Formats: sequence, structure tokens, C-alpha cells
Amino acid sequence: MLTRIVARIVAACSRHAMLVVLLSALLTVLSAWYAATHFAINTDSNTLIASDLPWRQRQEAFNKAFPQNDGLILMVLDGSTPEAAQDAADRFVARLKDDTRHFDFVRLPPEQAFFGKDGLLFQPVAAVRQAADQLGKAQPLLATLAADPSLRGLSQMVGMMGIGIEQGKIPLDQVQPFFSKMADSIEGALAGRVVPFSFQALAGGNDGQAYPNRRFVQLKPKLDYGALEPGADATDVVRTTIDELHLTPDHGVTVRLTGQIPLDDQEFGTLKEGFALNSILTVLAVVFLLWLALKSGRLIVAVFLATAVGLVMTAALGLLLVGALNLISVAFAVLFIGIGVDFGIQFSVRYRDERFIENALLPAIVGAGAKAGRPLLLAAAATTAGFFSFLPTDYKGVSELGLIAGNGMIIAFVVSITLLPALLQLFNPPSESKEVGYAFLKPVDHFLENHRLLVIVATLGPVILMSPLLFHVRFDFNPLNLNSDKVESVATIRDLATDASTTPYKVDVLEPTLARANAVAAEIAKLPEVGNAKTLDAYVPADQEPKLQIIADLKDLLGPSLDPGADAKPAPTDAESVDALKGAVVRLDRAAAKGTGQAQATTKRLSDAFGKLAAAPASARDMASLAFVPAMHLLIDQLRGLISAETVTLANLPASIRGDWVTQGGQARIEVTPKDLSTANDNLQRFGDAVLAVAPDATGQPIVIKDSGDSVIHAFIEAGIWALASIAVLLYLALRRITDVLLTLVPLILAGLLTLEVTVVIGMPLNFANIIAIPLLLGLGVAFKIYFVLAWRAGQRHVLQSSLTRAVFFSASCTAVAFGSLWASSHPGTSSMGKLLALSLACTLVSAIFFQPALMGPPREEERVDPEEEARNITREITQAAE
Repeated sequence: MLTRIVARIVAACSRHAMLVVLLSALLTVLSAWYAATHFAINTDSNTLIASDLPWRQRQEAFNKAFPQNDGLILMVLDGSTPEAAQDAADRFVARLKDDTRHFDFVRLPPEQAFFGKDGLLFQPVAAVRQAADQLGKAQPLLATLAADPSLRGLSQMVGMMGIGIEQGKIPLDQVQPFFSKMADSIEGALAGRVVPFSFQALAGGNDGQAYPNRRFVQLKPKLDYGALEPGADATDVVRTTIDELHLTPDHGVTVRLTGQIPLDDQEFGTLKEGFALNSILTVLAVVFLLWLALKSGRLIVAVFLATAVGLVMTAALGLLLVGALNLISVAFAVLFIGIGVDFGIQFSVRYRDERFIENALLPAIVGAGAKAGRPLLLAAAATTAGFFSFLPTDYKGVSELGLIAGNGMIIAFVVSITLLPALLQLFNPPSESKEVGYAFLKPVDHFLENHRLLVIVATLGPVILMSPLLFHVRFDFNPLNLNSDKVESVATIRDLATDASTTPYKVDVLEPTLARANAVAAEIAKLPEVGNAKTLDAYVPADQEPKLQIIADLKDLLGPSLDPGADAKPAPTDAESVDALKGAVVRLDRAAAKGTGQAQATTKRLSDAFGKLAAAPASARDMASLAFVPAMHLLIDQLRGLISAETVTLANLPASIRGDWVTQGGQARIEVTPKDLSTANDNLQRFGDAVLAVAPDATGQPIVIKDSGDSVIHAFIEAGIWALASIAVLLYLALRRITDVLLTLVPLILAGLLTLEVTVVIGMPLNFANIIAIPLLLGLGVAFKIYFVLAWRAGQRHVLQSSLTRAVFFSASCTAVAFGSLWASSHPGTSSMGKLLALSLACTLVSAIFFQPALMGPPREEERVDPEEEARNITREITQAAE
């Protein structure tokens, strides 16, 4: 009945070909209009997995409590000096802090200003005393710079140091590094470039910071999730501002952007690299394969048009059903083309076969429908069931893909038996002069028939022997590994992950009160996997009284010097700067005479540099001012902040600090840092699991990426079970024999197992990107197996020589070329997707062409009706009726 219905539809569409084409064109235009006017893509990766999962709810609860920490662009500024980095950060924030069009906020990290003022309170008492002693000794020098922050003031300060050296009060060896850096900056100015100078040594060193020359800026951009790169507009503003402010290595600052927004945006940017060229080459390769399969330009055009029409209709229906595509469901186009072309090739190759048997056009088209219709219908139904099996899973990205692709299979089938026959009727491809199959595979057919057991054992044996490898199939749940390390945001994340203070792989815990947070943090801190568990209390230093007394004494000493008031000098003229430089030369020459070795050579080098700068054009001195003067102002401001430290309590902490750790409702945050900073998956999992054992409400990257991976794996296992069950039931209803169902499913399962085993052998883990190969393996695999089983049931022997093998081979080849081309992508995730797709298709093809014929054996003799003869009778009947 199904064969007769399909054949009648094919005949009707062929007889009314022009009407069918016009109606299809109208539907295509309407679909294209709807798709174009309603096209939307939701690039928010947070929506790919169901929001009702426990780990998602914990993540969303934390982000709701502290929204300022979610969806950030983190700007990392590495300066040639701490002052250069700080100055760059300050100027950048000043430029963009009022840009409410593109950003919710642009700010320095709140703790940066806090520690700039109260940082000494967090040092041991001995360290505070040492810093105060050092600053006290530098008081005359600091007073000079504060009163005259210019090239003249610098020269006078150096002159004073020269006097101290000459009098034996300052060891020349002690200031030699300081003089060397100063000489570098002056020589850079003489060469026409700015080499920023640091006064950090005068300010008490870098307090043991791992990266003292690094500063950060936090930006919360306003995102457009309807765009492929949601943060592109904000990022463009950032890049433009960086250029305008000359925040470049040539000016002593290297700026990098990272954070979730740049990671996502730059990933999409990487995906676009070479896309046009790759697409053109892929299309050309597919056209070439279609030519080899169909040997007719008219057939190729017909298949292309039918596939394009089906794709447009599927896109419109998909947008109607889901509203907006997501980052995974956009792959429906790739899946549709892969399987839609398969349907077109199956029908067209069958048409060629019929045209060889029957030269007349209409009987050949109807015959193709009679013989290919039932396999195509069953393949479409099974593939649709496979894709719909993803609907109940928690992986919403693939669930929506399954909905769109499943409906696309129905459309692809309908197009194959309506529009494609109509196009063949209008195009009238030439008749065939020889058989369409592969006669050269006759020996292989005979080998498979005569050595069935050997082939089955040779195929099943390795798969069974390698089955222990299945226990070693890995899922790489870290999405960062899907990105290229050459991408700025990725390289920066990996850099930050090496420092405990900046690693993004921390865990956050949300507790109802600060007291509870402190108690839980104390328990977490005991874990061997934990390096530090921090709450708001960490911003209240211990032993403040003795430290504040030391700072108060220092303020009495330095305060008047740092605020010269009426003693501040006006900006010098160039002549005054020259005179001061010359005076410094005299003092440095005398100081050099007091030293020996490297210290003496360095002092002499600095003296020469000062002399050359005095004799150089005024532009060189302007360049030198750019290297020194901003650092002088930052130094004085920093010291003013340090000596103004006051008692710190929870009550008087800055609101910006408190807001990052305690909500207005009193909920408190715990930040947990791992002891082992390795980003290996096993280490992240151990760390996350250890914290969860103490704090079940914990969230953060180590937990989120592991739990999201578990959710994806669970979704695919669940979908796989549903798919196999639904396909098995469907096949049984159609085939009515359990053995025939097994003949369809066993090769499919074998191909899947072989694919997974090979991934272990070649060291390729599954990941969020390449796991999408599983729906494709399911769709094409089921289709291929059904084609062979139905041909076998029809009594067809020597399957490899038939036109069916030609159709399957070129269908798989076209799909493999389309997907395999992704293998060459510079994007690791895309490359792994192409690699696994090509691998799964190869395993599916080998299973279908070699293992399945051997497994089926000779056709059964007890079939009461010969399907081939039945198809010929139906064709003859319908053709005569049409005529």
C-alpha cells in the first residue's frame, strides 16, 4: 500500500510538473520571506541546558545575588612598569565610565583602590615597619618630587642622591638598579620613544606580588543576544578607546581582553575564519561527487534545487516552532543538507537505473518512486524518530536541533517524492546506456557471499576485542579546550589561571548570612584541595593598632612633604630643565668616583645620558617627561593614600567592596581558591567535588563545566535509548520480523561502538562540539541500513554491484566531504567535530557496505510477494492510467 501511494504521488507530480514547481516556488518564496523577517539567533550559551537542573539553579541564584560578577569583559593591562599599567587603567576608566550606552559599568576592581589606601595594614608588623623606615629615609627625595613633579625635579632628586653617595650616606651598589632603569628611560627618549620609569623602589617595593606590573579593568557590556557576537559593539568601543589612548606596547602597555564575553565572541570570530573559501571548496567537491554519482548536469541541478527548497522550508518551520535558533540548533542546515542530499541521490540513482531498463521518462520516474519510495519513507520515519528522541532531554540546544531536524526529515522526504520528480520531468535527463551499479565489485560480492562467517568474525572480532576501550572513552567537559590557544581571550585565561589570585577556576558558595559563610569557609579551608576560602572578613586586617601607629608616625614625617602647598614650584621652562640636567651630571660624576665595577659603570652611563639629554633638542626632553612625570604623580598619590590608612571594620568597608561579597538581603559569598592550579579536568573535578561535599550549594567554573558535561552525556544516553527503542518499534511495525529489525540495528550499533573505540585509540575525547556527530551517525546510519535491508527483502542479490551501493557510497561521500572539511578548521572544537563526523561516517559506511551484506546473507526464498515485481506491476499500472 505504501509503495502504491508513493508511486501515485510521484506520478501525479510528474504529470503536473509545472504546477508542482510553481507551487513549490511559491512556498519557497513565502518560507524565505518568513525566515528572513523572523530570523533570530540566541547566542546566550546559558540557555543551551535546561534551567531547572540543580547546578543551573545554584549558578543562577549566585548570578542573581551578584550580577556584577556575571557577563564581564576583563581587561588585563601589563605595563613595562606598575605606574604605566596603573596610568593606562586610570585613563581608560576615565574615558568610558560614563558610557551607559554600551556598558552597565566600567570600573577598576574595587579592592584595587582599597588596597592602595589600606594595603600596609595587611602586611606583618615587621614589614610595615621596614616599609616606613625606607620611606622615611627617602623623605627628602620624595619632597623634591612632590614639590616639583617635572624633569627639573627629577634632576634635582638625582643630584641629591649623588650628594648622599658622595658623602657615604647612600651605598652606590644599593641604587645601581634604580640608576640603570633611569638610564634606560633617558636613552629611550633620546631614541625618540617613551620607556616608562618606575618609582616602585622608592615606594617600598611590590609587596611580593606575582605580577606587580599588571592591572585590571572590569567592564559589564550591554549584550545583543540576537547577534552572532553579542558583545561585539562593546568590544569595538573598547578596542577603539585603546587605540585612541595609545595603550600599546610601543607606549609601555600591553592590553588583552578576556572573560566569558570575549571568549564567546572571539570563538565565533575564529569560526568565521576561512569560512567563505572553505564553503566554496566544499560545494565544488560535493558537485564533483554528485557528477560522479549522477553523470548528468540536469540531475545535479534537480537535486540541488530540491535540497535548497527543503532547506528553506525547514528553516521557516524551525523558526516558527522555536522562535530563535541557538548555537547548536543552527546545525540543522548541515544535518538537512547531509540527509536531504542522501534522499535526492537515492531517488536519482534509482531513476538512472530505471531509465536504463525503461527508456521512457515517465515510467522511469514512476518506477524510481515505486522502488525507492518505501525505503525513503521508512528511512525518513526512522531518522525523524531518532531526532525527536532528543526532545525530552535536558540539553535544550540539541533538543531544539532534534525538533527542527526531525521535521526537516519529513520535509526532505516530501520534497523527494514531489518536487524532485517534477523537476526530473521538466529537465528530462538523458537515458542511460549502461548499468548504474558497480560491476567491478562482483568479486567482493562473491567473497562476502561465500565467506560470510569469516567477514562477520573479522568485523565483530576486533570490535569485541576492543570493547574494553569503551571504559576509557573520555568526555572533555572543559569548553576552553574547544578554543584555539592562539585566540587572545583563551591565551589570557590560561595565563591568569597560573596565579592563585587571578585564576578563573574558583568556586563560589552563597550562604544566608556572613556568620554562616565564615563558619562554612573555615570548614572548606581544611580541605587538602583548597588553597584559600575567603569571605568579606578577609578585608578586615589583623593587628591594626601597631600598624596604624607606625603609619601615623610616617604620616607626620611625610605628610607635609607630600602636600607642599605654597612650596610647590611652577612648571619649569625648558632652559631650567636643561640647567637642572647639567647640575645632575656634575653630581653623578662625583658619585661615580666613589664606586667601582658595575655600580660605577652604571652611574657613569646615567651621567652621560643626562648630559646628552641636556644637549638634545627640546622634543627629547618632552619625551623624557612622558616617561617620568606620570610616574611621579602616581607615586605621590599612592603615598598619600598609604599614609592616610585608618582602622578598617566591617561597618566602614567601602560599599563597592561590601557589594561584591554581601547582598543587601544579607546573603554572603565565599570564594574558594584551589591549592593545585592545574586546569586538568581531573584536578578541577576533584576540587569541585571536595567543596561540594562541604557546601552542597557551591557553584563556579570547576563545578559548572563538570556538571554541564554530565548533563550533556546524560542527555545523549537518554536520547540514544529513546532513539533505539523508537526506531526498533517503527522498524518492527514496517518489517514485521524481529530478525530484520536486528539486521538493521546491529550494524548501526556496531558502527557506533567502532567509532567510540577508535576515538580512544587515536586519543580524541568527546566534547560539547563533536558529540553532535551522534545524531548524524544515527540519522544516516539508520537510513543506510534500511536501504540494504529492504533491498535484501526484495530478493536482491550481490548488493555491492547494485545501484543502491552507488547511491549510498556517494551520499556518504558528499556528507563526509561537507563535514570532513571542518577538520581543517583552525578552531579546535570545529576541527574535532569534523574529525569525529568523518570518522563516524567512515565506520557507518563500512558497516553498511561490507558487514551488513555478510550478516544478511542470501535473500530468503519464502517471500510470497516479490517487491521488485510488485513495483514493476505498480509502475506499469500507474503509467498506463496516466497515459
